[in-house]
Amino acid sequence: MAISFGVLSTYPPTQCGLATFSYALAHHLHGTGADVGIVRVVDTPQPPVALVAHQYVTGAPGAEVAAARALDSFDVAVVQHEYGIFGGPDGQDVLEVLAHVHVPVVTVLHTVLADPTPHQHEVLARVVRASSVVVTMTSTARRRLIAGWGVDPSDVTVIAHGAEDNRSGCDRRATTPPRSILTWGLLGDGKGIEWALRAMVELADVRPLPQYRIVGQTHPRVLEREGEVYRERLQSLVRDLGLADMVEFDGRYLDGDSLRTVIRAADVVLLPYDSRDQVTSGVLTEAVVAGKPVVSTAFPHAVELLSGGAGIVVPQRDPGAIAAALRRILTEPDVAGPMAAAARSLAPGLLWPAVADQYVALGHALLAARERFVA
Repeated sequence: MAISFGVLSTYPPTQCGLATFSYALAHHLHGTGADVGIVRVVDTPQPPVALVAHQYVTGAPGAEVAAARALDSFDVAVVQHEYGIFGGPDGQDVLEVLAHVHVPVVTVLHTVLADPTPHQHEVLARVVRASSVVVTMTSTARRRLIAGWGVDPSDVTVIAHGAEDNRSGCDRRATTPPRSILTWGLLGDGKGIEWALRAMVELADVRPLPQYRIVGQTHPRVLEREGEVYRERLQSLVRDLGLADMVEFDGRYLDGDSLRTVIRAADVVLLPYDSRDQVTSGVLTEAVVAGKPVVSTAFPHAVELLSGGAGIVVPQRDPGAIAAALRRILTEPDVAGPMAAAARSLAPGLLWPAVADQYVALGHALLAARERFVA
């Protein structure tokens, strides 16, 4: 039996990780035969977009009730939760939406903080109570939720962050030394790229000379608040460190196909993030699915996903450790190849079709449980 999903989230052309995630999930759910409609979270009304059934304009009178009614037109509501996308302190306005939804609710938690403020803790606790089931994308996030919020383990399901199939049929490392290092994503403080640049200084003796590409535009919210301050600071650091021959900035926001081409061209993916709290990273998932060796700081998702050998985990804000890890991959035989193989072995369970199938199965289970309860 076909099932329908209403997805509450930001959505393209909004430029953020949650929008990208929801676009991919919606289209792959649709690919299973499910009916999908987006209840799009926006600050102001936007032009119509395919699959968008309703626009939830944050802060507008009656917006929360209207969004709930839109979600109730589907069999199952899928709420993408991040504190920053909904109105009110810590996004508390989503609680009013949830209070008026009558269909089963699957809430996907993109952030589960290790040390939330009291209000952040309260908001998430109420979100969880209003949900039929919650989804985390890592076991780390699930454990945090159970320990920190006292959630019944049976109410938490782990479904991985998905990625498009970007596996390459050939491995040029067999004949070509690795030299291309890639970091991509929306720029802003916390990306840790300043530490990566300092690490590149220590690799100036490596031949062939490593090339570090930093791809992505500044996050729209950051751009609104402070303009290009972070990017300009990084560019100034490149000049001060004498890295002009080793570092390239590409400030475009790339569509999916263009970005996947950039990823395939890289030899190593570098995630130098400052955060010790991040339990979900779409960038990390895409790098692993593409079969790329990864050097990452020790945020929870990286520790969990790379533990089988797909990369090297290093401390935050430690250029020496980043440089040492990159040097191993760039210069030592038989390091990059096994990492890439380990990454490729993880790919099948991370592809969007496999992920969408799990959401469909979860939706059917919720509807079956509801029918048994009513009976």
